[in-house]
Amino acid sequence: MASSSNNDFDQNDDDRFDEIFDQKYDTIYNKMLERQAKKKTKKKRIYIEREREEGQLRLWNDYFSETPTYPPNLFRRRFRMNKPLFMHIVDRLSTEVSFFQQTRDATGRLSLSGLQKCTAAIRMMAYGCAADAVDEYLRIGESTAISCLENFVEAIINLFGDEYLRRPTAEDLQRLLDIGEIRGFPGMIGSIDCMHWEWKNCPTAWKGQYTRGLGKPTIVLEAVASQDLWIWHAFFGPPGTLNDLNVLDRSPVFDDILYGRAPKVNYMVNGREYHLAYYLTDGIYPKWATFIQSIRLPQTPKPSLFATYQEAVRKDVERAFGVLQARFAIVKNPALVWDKVKIGKIMRACIILHNMIVENERDGYTQFDVSIFEQGEGSRTSQVDMTYSTDMPTNIGNLIGIRNQVRDKKIHEQLKSDLVEHIWHKFGNSQNFN
Repeated sequence: MASSSNNDFDQNDDDRFDEIFDQKYDTIYNKMLERQAKKKTKKKRIYIEREREEGQLRLWNDYFSETPTYPPNLFRRRFRMNKPLFMHIVDRLSTEVSFFQQTRDATGRLSLSGLQKCTAAIRMMAYGCAADAVDEYLRIGESTAISCLENFVEAIINLFGDEYLRRPTAEDLQRLLDIGEIRGFPGMIGSIDCMHWEWKNCPTAWKGQYTRGLGKPTIVLEAVASQDLWIWHAFFGPPGTLNDLNVLDRSPVFDDILYGRAPKVNYMVNGREYHLAYYLTDGIYPKWATFIQSIRLPQTPKPSLFATYQEAVRKDVERAFGVLQARFAIVKNPALVWDKVKIGKIMRACIILHNMIVENERDGYTQFDVSIFEQGEGSRTSQVDMTYSTDMPTNIGNLIGIRNQVRDKKIHEQLKSDLVEHIWHKFGNSQNFN
């Protein structure tokens, strides 16, 4: 009898357990079905009819018609360049890049024009605004505006990069040497420095590598600029924890000299001949034959005059950074892009556009007339050897020898001393040091 009661009790427990298990299983299974149903019924993106044709007509009437609403000075302010230059860019992109070519959809309706896409990209670069800020005027959605910017910078690099971000040719070097001689620095071809661009959306895993100083991650741009603000060398990408010396160790700024691709230069300073052109720098750079720094705490009139002129001329690269950031606020504001490669393309495209604007407007603000050197050979002491071949093969022995010449401290000290005397003889009589 007791055995029968125990069996009934065990059977009841098993049935109860099976019932509870089935309930729990059904509850979990139903929740999984609900989740899958919610994923399948995901809300679709709302279609907005933007009337892109009206945006194209408004843009054309405002800036590009025969009688535009806004005058050329407002066009120059809002597009950062003159209208002929902008139209030249639009024509090249519309002809050679498929993304900027206007097409028709299945219904025969025209797509966004190349003019709208280029304007959206240049506005985002000029004002540093968000992608959806151009929607109300140009009738371009956020995702399309981002595509316009990405394709625009790639097209600028591919179509104009070789011409407007190139190494100086022999003719370019001769012009730079002539301007340097007028300014009191024979053999000087520009000034070099670094600029930091804040990277707001830097990945968390990389922040320690890119952060120093103010505690914000940055990416470094090393640049060489001349008096007309043309940027001849741009090396972008080192993390912000590096100072100018660390960036210089990674920079290709002297690769052309080391591998024999740079034109040969000869110039005279204080009666002594030199063969390596140089850059003006601030005090952090090393004492190499290709760098000339100011004199810290000068005690006599000659060093004081040299420091005054060196620090004034060296500001060319600082001015170039300031103009670049003023023209394209996208490189002044913190970078919102996640991908470092895309950030690099944006910086490169901004520099190319900057150089295009400089070439287009250079004659309007240049302060030096180098034609005085064309009147006679005797007036020019800095020469570029036009017959020197830059295609000669190099070897490890030549490379080490040239590297030692570039980093020669004795030549640096001698050149700096000669420049102090040269500046004094050229400008000392016009200064009052009593």
